Amino acid sequence: MGRLFSLIVIAGLAYGGLYVYYGIAAKQAIEQQLEARGLGALQVERVDYGLLAPASTDSRVSAQVNYRGAEATLDIRVIGHPVFSDEVRLELDGLQALRLTIGAGQ
Repeated sequence: MGRLFSLIVIAGLAYGGLYVYYGIAAKQAIEQQLEARGLGALQVERVDYGLLAPASTDSRVSAQVNYRGAEATLDIRVIGHPVFSDEVRLELDGLQALRLTIGAGQ
């Protein structure tokens, strides 16, 4: 029973590490694609994805991007695995939200 519990804990820690690294790799892939299309001025603030995204080669992520006070949330389909694949294809599914800040800030 103790070995099974240890195995479950080790597997959970390994998947947790993969989950965190998936977010980092996905953010880098999105930034590279934006830069390749001449949109390097956009800053990727964060990337949100589901719990099972690192276990799939076809997942959907939401990326929050920022450009001079304008924020947008993009739905992106990730085909391939950003951690394990050499080739990853990103497809823009849509624009979730667009927020504009007008006037003087803080």
